[in-house]
Amino acid sequence: MLRIRWHGHACFEITDEVTIVTDPHDGKSIGIHPPTVQGDIILVSHDHFDHNSVKTVEKEKSIVITDIKPHTISGVKIRGVEAFHDEAKGSKRGTINIYVFTVDDITFCHLGDLGHVLDEETVKKIGEVDILFIPVGGTYTIDAKEAWDVVKLIKPKIIIPMHYKIEGLSLPIATVDEFLEEGNYKILKVGNEIDIEKEELPIEPEIWVFTL
Repeated sequence: MLRIRWHGHACFEITDEVTIVTDPHDGKSIGIHPPTVQGDIILVSHDHFDHNSVKTVEKEKSIVITDIKPHTISGVKIRGVEAFHDEAKGSKRGTINIYVFTVDDITFCHLGDLGHVLDEETVKKIGEVDILFIPVGGTYTIDAKEAWDVVKLIKPKIIIPMHYKIEGLSLPIATVDEFLEEGNYKILKVGNEIDIEKEELPIEPEIWVFTL
C-alpha cells in the first residue's frame, strides 16, 4: 500500500518500503510548518530556497537527486525531463527538472516550478502518468488556466494541485480555488494523507486536494 502525504507547497512524501520526498522546504522561510519526514530518496527540481532544503528531510543514507539521468533505487525508477521556470525558456528564472518516477506500478510526475505550458516533445518525454503533481498558484509558476492546459496534454488519472496560497504561506501566489473552478473533473478533498493501490486508480480523472 502506497501512502501520499503533503507537507505544504511542492513537498510531498510518497511511501511504501522506501520514502520519496519531493522539493523540500524548511517551513520557516515561507511561513508554514517544516516537513516532518526523512526521505530515502529526495528529489529536488531546482535550486530555489523553497524547493531545495535537503537538510530538513535528509537522514544518514538519503540519496539526493538533482539531475535528469535515469536512476533505479530500491526498485523505484526515476527519470528527469528538463523544462523551464518561466515562459521565456529559462531566461528569467532558469531551468527545472520534471521528475517521473514509478513506485508499486504507479507512475508519478512532479512538475516542480513549471513556468510554461509544455510543448509536444516534452509531453512525449514525460509519457504516461497516473498521478500528476502540478503547480497552480501563478506568479512564479503556471497559473490555473495554464495548469489546465498542461493537465489536458499529460492526461493523468489523478491531478494533485500544489504550490498555491495556504494559511501562513508568505509567497504572493493564488489559492487553489481558481484551478478548481476552471475544471469539471470530480474533486476529492483527501485530508493530509491518503493510501492508494494501482487497482484503485480511477477510470475517469479526479482532482485530489490535500490540506495541512
